[in-house]
Amino acid sequence: MIQKPLLISKQTIQAVQDRADIEDIVGDFVTLKRKGSGKYLWACCPFHDEKTPSFSITPDRGIYKCFGCGKSGDSINFIMEHDGLNYIEAIRHLATKYGIEIIEDEQSDEQLAEQNERDSLFIVLNYAKEYFKEQLHTEEGKSIGLSYFKERGFTTNTIEKFELGYSIDAWDGFYQSATKNAYNEDILEKAGLIVRKDEGKKYDRFRGRVIFPIHNVTGKVVAFGARTLKKDDKPKYLNSPESDVYHKSKILYGLYQGKNAIRQHDNCYLVEGYTDVTSLHQSDIENVVSSSGTSLTEEQIKLISRFSQNITVLFDGDAAGIKASLRGIDMILEAGMNVRVVVFPEGDDPDSYSKKLGSTAFKTYLEDNATDFINFKTGLYADESAKDPLKRAQSIKEIVSTIAKIPDGIKRAVYIKESSNLLSMDESVLVAELNKILISDRRKDDKKRVEETTGEKLLEELITETEVKGTDYNQLVKIQERESIRLLINYGFNEIEEEFKLYNYLLEELEDVEFITPIYKEIFEIFKKHLESGQVIDSKFLIDNSEGKVKTEVIDLVTERREISPNWNDKFQIHIPHENEQLEAVVYTNVARLKFRVIQKLITENLAKMKSAESEEEQDKMFRIHGELKKSEVELAKVLGIVVSR
Repeated sequence: MIQKPLLISKQTIQAVQDRADIEDIVGDFVTLKRKGSGKYLWACCPFHDEKTPSFSITPDRGIYKCFGCGKSGDSINFIMEHDGLNYIEAIRHLATKYGIEIIEDEQSDEQLAEQNERDSLFIVLNYAKEYFKEQLHTEEGKSIGLSYFKERGFTTNTIEKFELGYSIDAWDGFYQSATKNAYNEDILEKAGLIVRKDEGKKYDRFRGRVIFPIHNVTGKVVAFGARTLKKDDKPKYLNSPESDVYHKSKILYGLYQGKNAIRQHDNCYLVEGYTDVTSLHQSDIENVVSSSGTSLTEEQIKLISRFSQNITVLFDGDAAGIKASLRGIDMILEAGMNVRVVVFPEGDDPDSYSKKLGSTAFKTYLEDNATDFINFKTGLYADESAKDPLKRAQSIKEIVSTIAKIPDGIKRAVYIKESSNLLSMDESVLVAELNKILISDRRKDDKKRVEETTGEKLLEELITETEVKGTDYNQLVKIQERESIRLLINYGFNEIEEEFKLYNYLLEELEDVEFITPIYKEIFEIFKKHLESGQVIDSKFLIDNSEGKVKTEVIDLVTERREISPNWNDKFQIHIPHENEQLEAVVYTNVARLKFRVIQKLITENLAKMKSAESEEEQDKMFRIHGELKKSEVELAKVLGIVVSR
């Protein structure tokens, strides 16, 4: 009997959940700050670009929630999302971090299939890497591929270090080799190694090109970059398509080979192409990565920030190309990182100039010519704007707009002062322009935040609403259902009367209420199911033992966006009661509101049926139902203090 591959045991997962400290884990990647009562920690979200912190951590619950992009989860979800790991890989990572012994059980068929496909992608990509390396030493590979590398000055050590290779100039050379070795065609296609035509014919994606394997941060090959050696062959560089293991916006070429040097030197050189990376390594400069010819992304910047807060961008000596790349500098500054710039003489790039100068002189050049972005940008615009007042004014605006990207106020002030000297411009003028930009950006952020929360009206606005023609009662019921579930999982164990728990009251009162929102219905049913077996669950149980929408929703329900400042009590002696101090009234009122909204929904539906009734008898029935529903609506409205028409 063949034994199934092993899956990490529930005991190990539980041990990781118990030991994982959300503050410790997230704090490795962002700076966390307390505000208000200190119950929550806040930071700028590591998953999207923002200037005002909307990323919240609740240490006592072990969860995070971003009110900007909506991402949420626990320690395991954070590592999965941030590092691009699957669930099992994240558990192993955290178990290793906290020294927890990993115990394994057999996987389910579904888990096995998912893991097998991911593993299979890595296996075929590794096979392809070895295949291309071998082809480099065939007769064709030596005369074309190896000859090209030698002409570029690549040493044997560099070729081996970056595992460079060659794809023979044949339609299906790799395909034939892979299938002969029993590799699955579907996996080969998903890995981007072969292309399947409509008529079913298969052929190699890479043909007659030198191959640059692309590694993830752990060293696994996830994709390939391939350069043609023929003048008329297009495109010049051909990359693997995205797959389950390769997302180009989250990968940096050379990071695996250079991450230790980046940490050691506390600086990362950023270049454009594969050969720029390899050439710098040959000049004994290993703290270098490439965005592989694509525009720099936020994910790539965050990837670098795991190893250093300092980036030095190396630019070819082409003014037009430099200006086109300035957005990358702004993004680095927005991420709160420090950026310096080195520009090479016109016509040169890091690869060509390192060869011209030699290792020692090239290192000296980088050290002597690294300049901060203000001097760099001022110099870039100086010549073209020297005799044109309008261009000079525009250049100054460009420089100040870049300074505005910096989240740290002290750094902004330092750069404004520096710019004032360099531009021979009164500092107050620059400060005024900076403030204009900051205020405008803040307004845009506020507008965006409002747009993101459209439809999520404050409950206080909704509960005082009288009958309005066209009101979406489904939405109103959904809001009250959400509030019921929030109270249940947050305060279920609290007593609202002597020896009478809140969950008892809610379950009794809502026994005949049919939830219409699938996610709230599902959570309610989970709660009831466990209660039937004698177990009363809470939010922690649901977070630890649920996946997908249930887990995300529970985290949303237990995370508060706003806190009451302790200053009200500490400084002004004004006591603002917490919700749990008036829980009895809160839960009673919520049940009444939910029933009220359900009744209104039923009235609306009944009226629609009445209008479409085909017989007088059916209309009379609907009319009687309407009368009973209206009575219930009026009674509940009195309890809530809401005015409705009779």
